[in-house]
Amino acid sequence: QERSLVRMEAAARRFREQHPSVNVVSILSLPLPELSQKLRDGSLPPDHVFYAYVGKALQIATETNCITEFLQESETQLRKAKLMEKQGLLYGVPVSIKDSIDCQGHDSTLGFIKNLSKPAAEDSVVVQVLKRQGAIPFVKTNVPQSLISYDCKNLIFGQTCNPLLYTRTPGGSSGGEGALVGGGGSILGIGTDVGGSLRFPAAFCGICAIKPTGNRLSKRGIMSGVVGQKAVAAAVGPLAKDVESLALCLRALLSEDMFSLDSTVPPLPFNEEVYSSTKPLRIGYYETDFFTMPSPAMRRAVRETKQLLEEAGHTLVPFELTNVDYVIFNYCLRGMFADGGSSFVKKFKGEMERGGMGLFWLAKAPHWLKTLLSWIAKPFVPRLSSIIRSMKENTVDEVWSLHHDIEDFCHQFISQWKKLNLDVMLCPMLGPALGIGYPAKLSVAVSYTMLYNALDFPAGVVPVTLVTEEDEEELRGYKGYYQDWWDRTLAKAFHGGVGMPVAVQCVALPWQEELCLRFMKEVETL
Repeated sequence: QERSLVRMEAAARRFREQHPSVNVVSILSLPLPELSQKLRDGSLPPDHVFYAYVGKALQIATETNCITEFLQESETQLRKAKLMEKQGLLYGVPVSIKDSIDCQGHDSTLGFIKNLSKPAAEDSVVVQVLKRQGAIPFVKTNVPQSLISYDCKNLIFGQTCNPLLYTRTPGGSSGGEGALVGGGGSILGIGTDVGGSLRFPAAFCGICAIKPTGNRLSKRGIMSGVVGQKAVAAAVGPLAKDVESLALCLRALLSEDMFSLDSTVPPLPFNEEVYSSTKPLRIGYYETDFFTMPSPAMRRAVRETKQLLEEAGHTLVPFELTNVDYVIFNYCLRGMFADGGSSFVKKFKGEMERGGMGLFWLAKAPHWLKTLLSWIAKPFVPRLSSIIRSMKENTVDEVWSLHHDIEDFCHQFISQWKKLNLDVMLCPMLGPALGIGYPAKLSVAVSYTMLYNALDFPAGVVPVTLVTEEDEEELRGYKGYYQDWWDRTLAKAFHGGVGMPVAVQCVALPWQEELCLRFMKEVETL
């Protein structure tokens, strides 16, 4: 990691000395659609853009500790890109890549020491497609140990901080991406999401991201926290400053290249017609999931967005959300830990850190102890009882019936959606960014995001407001729905966030990424 930063420093300095007149600030201020246009029409040389971002990325990495490695071959690739006969949609665009996404010759550590010095044999499909589209992957970014967390800290690379406020977490597990893109050190990042891992960093760092339907983009060559788990859908997706950049990235990725490199991905090219449509939308919305009480700023974000959307001519329809507690414990948590957590525990074998995770110790406990603890906790701490119960080992037929129940739930949710004749849904997103160290204690607060992994719906986040003094004042009365230790801790974790961004979630039905992005664009424009 240190050697990488030294190399980046040397590369940026060498370029500055050779090209003292390049206006770095103006390059860094261009939005991605404009930047890629200028790169393609030749009015901006790729090396000017590349070294401008190497310099800026170095600065953000020094401030937030978000970069794990500089991909040195990116300098060679820069020279190669100039010789490409067909310029791709992302020609000359530097891209940052999450640690867990394979880049040939580099480690995908997941924050585990045992994964060091085990370089990937080849690029993941997503990275291959990015390169064929002319993009230049140039750094890998930090993650929390095991990825099963929405903070961003491990024993190899340490803690990543939020670029907007260093005492706050950047979110996770794509936390390095959130920090780097949020700080302006990368114009486009690629991350993954199994419970909110793209949406937390984007929301906490004030940028945009979309988690597509699980199989819209190829996950070949992407390491996951719990391998082979099918109950809760993981997805790979982009993070960027604005929605148009996310759309450009999906346009580039949803190409023949990807469909031929991974034929298990449905060959659905980007649907321009849906994305650029202007017909008014029917939008469902809810202010709370009645499981994690929203902070005052979260509630206000949804309310204000709803009102602005109505003023813009869209129709807003309240959506009745029920049984989120059941979904989180019995589908999400139980789905991820259906083996009683044994594969999760195995990952930590020989590692020093246990991620400070209560989850880890629970996973380790024998079946009888889980049963006993769950029973004892039930009258006093019902949520703890449910968590323990959801981490018990299941038989194969129990797992099958779990998968069946999740499918049923998904179809019920869709029929409720269709009954209201909705196009899309406006939902709260956890925020503002929690203090560093809090996510490890607040696994229950993933309820707003993880719901859409269980359903496998596309879901994006767009920042819409900043925490005000009034929000902070109102937070004093925050009680939570359970008034347990988690609710009290969450109130503390939210505190001191004045001026920090708060986002909303924009959701569409499966395979409707373009409609999701179109809705995100409407929200962003307000």
